[in-house]
Amino acid sequence: MKQLALQLYRFFVVALIAWLLRDVAVRQRIQGDSPVTADEIVSLLPEAAALRPDDSTRAGLFVLDRKGRELGYVVRTQPACRDLLGYAGTTDALVVLDRDWKILGLKIHASEDTASYVTDIALDRRFLKKWNGLTWDAAAALDLEAAGIEGVSGATMTSMVIAQSVKARLQLSRDELAARVPLRFAARDYGLLVVLAAAGFMAFGKPEWRHRWKRPYQVALILYVGLIAGDLLAQKLFVGWMRSGIPWTTAPGLVLLAGAALLVPFTTRNPFYCHHICPHGAAQELLGHYRPARFRITLSADVIRGLEYLPAALLFFTLVMALLALPFDLADLEPFAAYVVRSAGIATLAVAALGLVASFFVPQAYCRFGCPTGALLNFVRARGATDRFSRRDAVALVFVLVAITLNLHHLDILRLVQ
Repeated sequence: MKQLALQLYRFFVVALIAWLLRDVAVRQRIQGDSPVTADEIVSLLPEAAALRPDDSTRAGLFVLDRKGRELGYVVRTQPACRDLLGYAGTTDALVVLDRDWKILGLKIHASEDTASYVTDIALDRRFLKKWNGLTWDAAAALDLEAAGIEGVSGATMTSMVIAQSVKARLQLSRDELAARVPLRFAARDYGLLVVLAAAGFMAFGKPEWRHRWKRPYQVALILYVGLIAGDLLAQKLFVGWMRSGIPWTTAPGLVLLAGAALLVPFTTRNPFYCHHICPHGAAQELLGHYRPARFRITLSADVIRGLEYLPAALLFFTLVMALLALPFDLADLEPFAAYVVRSAGIATLAVAALGLVASFFVPQAYCRFGCPTGALLNFVRARGATDRFSRRDAVALVFVLVAITLNLHHLDILRLVQ
């Protein structure tokens, strides 16, 4: 019973912090969503000087020139389409129309998704021009597949959700909510189910079979989960889900992967995701396996104790950034976005390279001393009869107190920071 109570305490800590993050995000959207400005519309309506709210069913903004004459109209996809989620959150797209209610173009106003993905979409003029010339009603009734609207390479999920959001937003009528995307398993979701099944085999199968297939399996993880699918768990992903909601319908495979990463360690004590799914962990282990023994470095106990504080410090930093919604891309803290090479930023590439180089000399260096996501998953992992309330659990309580404080006073603190 003591071990169960301790595990429930840890899950309660994680759930409470998630709720506090969600609560802040909801209040920010309702009370302080970033306003659209005329400057954002000038590239499509050069004479735009002001915007006037429209209290009709369309719920958009009239675009006015300096003399107050109507030039066109702009409507945003958020917050009406907040249930349509990309890889790590919502994206607020602007649909700009002329006086004849024909679409002049799309622009991205704001996004909670990974910054590099959003940048790729903004630079892909072909994707953003797919709606040009369509009337409001035609765009609302558009069959995305038949119209040849495909995701932007390297940001497929995010771009397709933008397309779905534009259609859903334009379909709105009085007292109706944005249309929800029905649950549908795509090829990438079935791929993740195969990965989960294979990971279960590697975690709980016969030792002789696990040993025989371990190296080929690790190579497959790097190639498929990392370089092809790019579906890795990360702080950016978790924070995006906490703030915007879990994409049950748009990414069911990824949701199941995250659920398994949390629940399997809770019930079996097996570090399921870190040891059997994470491609960055597999890459580090392969480096250690083929590294000549003379290159291995043994760290002193004092150095190890000091480095072990780093993942907790990164978790604390993530918590503060998420609660204050400061303009910092959390993807830069971890190496996982580096596996989507085309969209990876310099910071995440540097973290990935540094982690792999360190792991060549110190076994699993990044996993042990640098991974906040691994620290989070390890926090909820059961440890059996020897498990006790430890310093880690006390630190988690401090995290909760900080989260409550920032939740209650986030606006005042944000003003001081700015």
